[in-house]
Amino acid sequence: MSLRGTLRSIRSAVRRKLRRTRLFPLNRLAPVSRKFGTEYGQPIDRYYIEQFLERHRADIQGRVLEAGDDGYTRRFGGNRVLRSDTLHVEKGCPEATIVGNLETGDGIPKEDFDCLILTQTFQFIDDFESAIVNAHAALRPGGVLLATVSGISQISAYDMERWGEYWRFTHLSARRVFERVFGAANVDVEVYGNVLAASAFLYGLTVQDLTAKELNTRDADYQLVITIRGVRK
Repeated sequence: MSLRGTLRSIRSAVRRKLRRTRLFPLNRLAPVSRKFGTEYGQPIDRYYIEQFLERHRADIQGRVLEAGDDGYTRRFGGNRVLRSDTLHVEKGCPEATIVGNLETGDGIPKEDFDCLILTQTFQFIDDFESAIVNAHAALRPGGVLLATVSGISQISAYDMERWGEYWRFTHLSARRVFERVFGAANVDVEVYGNVLAASAFLYGLTVQDLTAKELNTRDADYQLVITIRGVRK
């Protein structure tokens, strides 16, 4: 590394330490951000979600359905994706190519997709077990569901006001409910997070406020994000 690069790295570390000292006292009663830190950086849960999708980018191919928008489909699927669809539960969403309800199955095509990307979706569905069944039914044989759910998290006020936020998961509960539908041999579950990352996330700090080691250390007692890969056989 050049001298200029070394100095830049040192300055960045000093700024990060000063920011954490200023914004992250343990006796603070109000968060730094109630929007997961989106005002000034990358939310910590998104860092873990994107690590998961990066590891499984080969699954994102053929016809892909993603909830909300197709940003992850385009980013991680690239030219392997032959057709990209975006799912929304309400009419009027300009990004949506499919308006459907995972909970009831209404509007969800059957056996049409090679991959479903459902990040941070199931905690907003009251009957999430029916939603898992309908997600499974939407996949072609051999198709892959890439899903993430919240473990430790604040409430998303935006979603709570619109359709509700109902659930938090652990790796054990996620494994149990997805295995019931996909079969035990076809489900992989992982956890991301540690006590520092979880605390920082609750306060609304971002990826930019932590070091790579602080983010990447995993402690199964502090499950910030749970990831699920399910294959339809």
